Amino acid sequence: MRLFRHRRWLALAGCAIGVLSARGAGLLVHDAAPGRAISPTMWGAFFEDINFGGDGGLYAELIKNRGFEFPDPLMGWNQLHPSLAQGDVTVRTDEPFDAANPHYAEIVSTAKAPLGLANGGFRGIGLRATETYDLSSYVRVRSGHPDLIVRLYSHDGSVLAETHLSDATANWSKLGARLAPSEDDEHAWLAFLVVGPGVVDVDFVSLFPTHTWKGRPGGLRADLVQALDDLHPGFLRFPGGCIVEGSVLPRRYQWKNTIGPVERRKVLVDRWNYEFLHRPTPDYFQSFGLGFYEYFQLCEDLGAQPLPVVNCGMACQFNSGELCPPDQISHYVQDALDLVEFANGAPDTPWGRRRAELGHPAPFGMRFLGVGNEQWGQDYFIRFEQFSRVFKQRHPEITLVAAAGPQPDGPLFRAAWANLPGLGAGLMDEHCYAAADWFFDQTHRYDHYSRSGPGVFMGEYAAQSVAIASPLNRNTLQGALAEAAYMTGLEHNSDVVRMASYAPLMAQKDAWQWTPDLIWFDNLSVVRTPDYYVQELFARNRGDEELACDLSDLTASQARRFYVAAARDTGHHQLILKIVNATDQVIPAMIRSDRHPDLQLLSSIGLRGDGPNAENNFVHPHDVEPRPLAEPVGNGGAVPVPAHSLVVLRLALEGS
Repeated sequence: MRLFRHRRWLALAGCAIGVLSARGAGLLVHDAAPGRAISPTMWGAFFEDINFGGDGGLYAELIKNRGFEFPDPLMGWNQLHPSLAQGDVTVRTDEPFDAANPHYAEIVSTAKAPLGLANGGFRGIGLRATETYDLSSYVRVRSGHPDLIVRLYSHDGSVLAETHLSDATANWSKLGARLAPSEDDEHAWLAFLVVGPGVVDVDFVSLFPTHTWKGRPGGLRADLVQALDDLHPGFLRFPGGCIVEGSVLPRRYQWKNTIGPVERRKVLVDRWNYEFLHRPTPDYFQSFGLGFYEYFQLCEDLGAQPLPVVNCGMACQFNSGELCPPDQISHYVQDALDLVEFANGAPDTPWGRRRAELGHPAPFGMRFLGVGNEQWGQDYFIRFEQFSRVFKQRHPEITLVAAAGPQPDGPLFRAAWANLPGLGAGLMDEHCYAAADWFFDQTHRYDHYSRSGPGVFMGEYAAQSVAIASPLNRNTLQGALAEAAYMTGLEHNSDVVRMASYAPLMAQKDAWQWTPDLIWFDNLSVVRTPDYYVQELFARNRGDEELACDLSDLTASQARRFYVAAARDTGHHQLILKIVNATDQVIPAMIRSDRHPDLQLLSSIGLRGDGPNAENNFVHPHDVEPRPLAEPVGNGGAVPVPAHSLVVLRLALEGS
């Protein structure tokens, strides 16, 4: 359908929601000259193991504390000791199957009745009757000839699946079986039973869905990775966030502890285990089954540039603020150098060889490295300078990302910008959690940033419906539209803002610490929020050149909440318009091009819901979703932009 010919204005948009405005918005796109380049890494994702997003979430392991290595070795486990059973269960460390993780459970049964252990997973074990599950465990029978039975029970006690482990010997051996549950259950649990007299040692009890992402055994949860893949992220920042720092340095994230056989990766308490009094999660630990090799592999799967963040010798300044001594900073720098070699080095280098041995001889092509997370002050500047000096000499191809502090303004923020550009920062990592109005009102934030200094990485942002860290925050359509409006400003300044990512990324329905979050999940399902769809629509419709555009004919109140970003997709010879209407009126958008007299509408998508407080939840997961807009109707195909909506239009340019 032709939308414009010569100098005629034309109205666009979708099904009317709200009161129709008597006036339209004049929108003139300046596409006669090349625009500012939009980086392929403009819109990305930031993953941190918060809200049970790693263990219990993205990492598909269904058993919590599978190796009995939590400080309380039986946390997550319950003894099954029915009335006719006799014996006991204890945790031992002598003669383990692997000294790296020495704890194991000894089950001593002195009667015929079943005796054993139960594990409820991460707020339950999610099972589907249409899928199979791979069980494995290290087992040793030290005396007797008991029967070893593993069962999956439903939340109400029905047996959903059962297997007998018949090949156990007097030596440690890894036993396995495939289980097919008879029913779906979101809160199932596993029982490991010894039936008959005997002494049985058991360790590293593991249960994975057979269907993981790309079918990798012991891999990632397929539906959650699919949600990431659908975002089309240009980069993936990992592993944090505050867990990079740790509340004290011994609890910091150390990437070298997260690679190699999973049985040898040491458990670490997650910082979010104890951060909030109002959301305690004493069972939150990192098994590192999702480690740095898996992160890099995930980036490759997603087609996303990896952006790892390393500790710079500082613990979280909101906690202890512990500092490594100045003469030990070189140790942290060397860890970062080794990481670059692990990611990019040839297989004949020490760390490149480690990567190749894990199954990936080719380099991962890492180009960015974050030095610290939300650090600030002189102590940080000293440490960043040492990283920068070494990397300038050894790896000038790596762009170092420096922390601009925890807030988007104030003295700490200004000090970061005054010092770090001169110390070699390639990107400044800005963060902001604020009310929706902040995002609506900050669309011109980067208009006056220097074009000759480091670029901006808006590494963490999200509109808060109540207050920062409030458990009452919701993922409303209004918050998502505020973020969309802000993102139009980021895109307008694509020569300064090179990367941006919402945070946090994921939250488990029954085990979260922070809200709002981009993706919510339980043990069987995934809910994509309005904020998610904003990120998806911007990433899928990025374009490669930002184009200036002028708005006219809006009333003062309309102009405060009506935003447009224009981009050219040169490969497809298309114009992309992203229009945010956060008013309660339907506003026609009258579109012109200063170069192309003939614009043809190819597609029109609208994200909208039943008012600004609309949201998606586990009962109604699809209330706010992108949907095609109605076909243009009336004189010239006029279709208004709905109230409280994000509309994305793709138009063919003349001559395409």
